[in-house]
Amino acid sequence: MNSYINQVDFFKGNNPEDIAKQYGTPVYVYNEEIIREHMAAVGKVITKYPYTANYSVKANTNIEILKLALDEGINCDAMSPGEITLLLKAGFPAERIFFVSNNVSAEEMDFAVKAGVTVSLDSLDQLDRFGQVNPGGRCAVRINPGVGAGHSEKVITAGKNTKFAIAEADIDEIFAIAKKYDLKIVGINQHIGSGFLDPQPYLDAVANLLRIADRFENLEFIDFGGGYGIPYHKLDDEAPFPMEDFKKKLEPILDEFVERYGKAPLFKSEPGRYCVAEGSLILSRVQAIKQNAGVKYVGTDVGMNTLIRPAMYDSYHDVELVRDGKVVDRVDMEEVNVSGPICETGDLIAKHRMLPVAKTGDLVAVLDTGAYGYSMASPYNSRPRPAEVMICRDGSLKQIRRRETIEDLLAYF
Repeated sequence: MNSYINQVDFFKGNNPEDIAKQYGTPVYVYNEEIIREHMAAVGKVITKYPYTANYSVKANTNIEILKLALDEGINCDAMSPGEITLLLKAGFPAERIFFVSNNVSAEEMDFAVKAGVTVSLDSLDQLDRFGQVNPGGRCAVRINPGVGAGHSEKVITAGKNTKFAIAEADIDEIFAIAKKYDLKIVGINQHIGSGFLDPQPYLDAVANLLRIADRFENLEFIDFGGGYGIPYHKLDDEAPFPMEDFKKKLEPILDEFVERYGKAPLFKSEPGRYCVAEGSLILSRVQAIKQNAGVKYVGTDVGMNTLIRPAMYDSYHDVELVRDGKVVDRVDMEEVNVSGPICETGDLIAKHRMLPVAKTGDLVAVLDTGAYGYSMASPYNSRPRPAEVMICRDGSLKQIRRRETIEDLLAYF
C-alpha cells in the first residue's frame, strides 16, 4: 500500500497543512466516518442471540467519541469513577455502563452502586469488599479463562502471568462469599488481552468461559472481553482482523452452549482498540534532521509524551510524510529514526524505518493513534498536551479538545 491516508481519503478534502497551522502540531486528527464504521462492525459480531458490544472507553475517553458510541447503539465499559462520569456526561444511562473494576476502593464501588452501574469484581477479596459495601446487591465476577493473547506481554490479561481475574479453582469460594452477603451473581466476564489478529485464542477462551458458565445458574449475561487487533503494519499490506471468518467460527460455539444451558443469556464483548485506533492519526512537524553515528534522525514535535506506545510497548505505527498538503510517494526511500523532543533516548516514534527523504518543515503523519494515544498522553517535560480535531462525516472540522497551555499546567499548583 503506497498511502493509507489517500486510500481511505482520511482528510475528506481538508488540507492537512491547514489543520496543522490552525491547531498547531502535534495534533490528533480523527475521522468520524471510520470510527462509526468500526463501532457498527463490532455491534454485529453476534446476530443470532441477544448481544451488545461494550466499547472499552479506556482506549479513548473523549466525550465526542463516547457520543459516537452512544449514537451507534453500543454500550460501554468503564475502569474508574472518572470514566463512569464521562460516560454519564456523554448521555449514557447507567444501565448501559459496565464497571470492570480492578483493585479499587470501597468508595469507588459505592460510587458505581449509587450511580446504578453494574460492577465486575476480579478477586475474592474485592468480591468480599463489595459484599460489605452493597449486601444483597447484584454484581458480576471476572474469570481467568487460562488463555491469554496480545501484542505485548504487558497487555496479556489472562493466563498464568497476570494480575487479573479469579481462577477457576476458586469458583466455589465465589459462591460462598455470594451466599455470605446475599449477593446475586448476574454475569461473568473475561478478557484475554489486547491487539491480537489471530482469533483462535479468543475462540478458545470463549469456549472455555462457556464451559465454566455451566457452574453458574441463571446468568443474565456472559461477557467474552475484547482485544480484536488492527493492522499496524498496513503500509506493508498486513491483513486486518478476519472479522467475518471470526463470526462464522464463533456462532457454533454459542449454539452448543445455548442448547446445553437451556437459554441464551445476553452475550457481550469489550472492543476498544478496534473501534477507534484506525480512526485517528497525529500530525507533527519535522523540526530538524541530523546524522548521528551513521544513523539519520528525523526530529519532530511528536514525542513519547504525545504517544507513549512505541516507548512503552515497543509498538509499531506506520508513518507517512506530508509535504505541501499532499502525501509524499513512497519512492527514493531511506532508513531513518523518527524522534521527538523529549529528553529520553527512548523517545522514538519509529525506529529503522524506510521513509521518503524528509525535509525540515514537512509534516509526519503517525497512523492508527485513536486507541491508547491521547488517553495515555502526559505533560512530561512540561509540554502541554495537544488538541484533538474531528473530521465530521460532511467533511467539516470540529475541535473536540483544545490544546493545553502552560497556564493549564500552572493551575494545579
